[in-house]
Amino acid sequence: MSGKNYGFETLSVHAGAAPDPATGARAQPIYQTTAYVFEDADHAAALFNLQTVGFIYSRLTNPTNAALETRLATLEGGRGCTVASSGHAAQVLALFPLMRPGDDIVASTRLYGGSIQQMRNTYPKFGWTANMVDADQPENFKRAVTDKTKAFFIESLANPGGVISDIEAIARIAEDAGVPLIVDNTLATPWLCKPIGYGATLVLHSTTKFLSGTGTSMGGAVVDSGKFDWARGGKFPSLAGPEPAYHGLNFFETFGDMAYTFHSHAVGLRDLGPSQAPFNAWLTMLGIETLGLRMERHCANALRVAQYLERHDAVAWVNYAGLPSNKYHSLAKKYLPKGAGSVFTFGVKGGYDVGVKVVDNVELFSHLANIGDAKSLIIHPASTTHRQLSDEQRLAAGAGPDVIRLSIGIETADDIIADLEQALAKATA
Repeated sequence: MSGKNYGFETLSVHAGAAPDPATGARAQPIYQTTAYVFEDADHAAALFNLQTVGFIYSRLTNPTNAALETRLATLEGGRGCTVASSGHAAQVLALFPLMRPGDDIVASTRLYGGSIQQMRNTYPKFGWTANMVDADQPENFKRAVTDKTKAFFIESLANPGGVISDIEAIARIAEDAGVPLIVDNTLATPWLCKPIGYGATLVLHSTTKFLSGTGTSMGGAVVDSGKFDWARGGKFPSLAGPEPAYHGLNFFETFGDMAYTFHSHAVGLRDLGPSQAPFNAWLTMLGIETLGLRMERHCANALRVAQYLERHDAVAWVNYAGLPSNKYHSLAKKYLPKGAGSVFTFGVKGGYDVGVKVVDNVELFSHLANIGDAKSLIIHPASTTHRQLSDEQRLAAGAGPDVIRLSIGIETADDIIADLEQALAKATA
């Protein structure tokens, strides 16, 4: 796919997947195998020494996964990619080359509840600390930096609140601090936003969501921009220092702008083992073929639903950046010019009890803990995804007692609205 300036939809269909040279099969094959035969002893040694590129064992690399990695790196404008078993696995894999015990990251408070839980309660078991700050004020990141800070972490379009971070401003602060900016781009997808173009170093995805698109396939991904100087300041010895497992090999000196991706496969997947199943990678490849078409409908439907809810007597507020009344509307026009996504929240009058009744009375919507499906989904975060957090933490994350999160699907918009109408009527009767 090199040499031409193809459009997003073309790359979504073709990047990483050529006709199979052995059989001529046009669909990407599923390489459902654990291991690969070596040509001879020298070939095996070269593979294990990272002197040549190839396949050894599917925990490290797999041809189906490699095709997905190429497609994601291409769509995000990155240099390389590593897919993982889930979005949470991708987050750990992303930080693994950067962190040592005693190090910290500076992260936005406006994150998916599971990510906040991971940062507050699980990372400390590794000796890592997450300093959580309000990303609405980028200067908060600068104030939180310590000599142990190794990364900034934000979501381009936050789950569940639909909050949009000023990626470019935060990236400048990260550059001044000499640390990479990690951006979770799950809700926006590269169709709406390309964080690398605004200064992000690494882009994460839960491929389970919009990239797959049908709620069938668990997966995660880490896309590397290839633009960060890992030798700067001596902060990242795993990437720019001798690696004992490979006879002192220095990944950054040896692989340059592919250092991070090579390390993620050769060390991260090798030692942590969060490999994506080839069948899930194959299903995600299929999903990405229609990503642009789906996101266009997702966004159009979401805007109509948000406009309807903004006028509803039972609704206290709507947080959708596509609405001119929204505080993030100007950021949406900059970072998400094709639409503000399909996941957003609204607040019901009557609080927690009314919120629970709404989700109990929907018919077309599915009440479940996922987003990014072709089907419309609904959840009450305070009683589900964010229930492990304190009241204060839930409010900071945009998941207060009155909050309902919607993931608007690609059904007929009038049917989606009608279902919300009857559910709100029953909940407030």
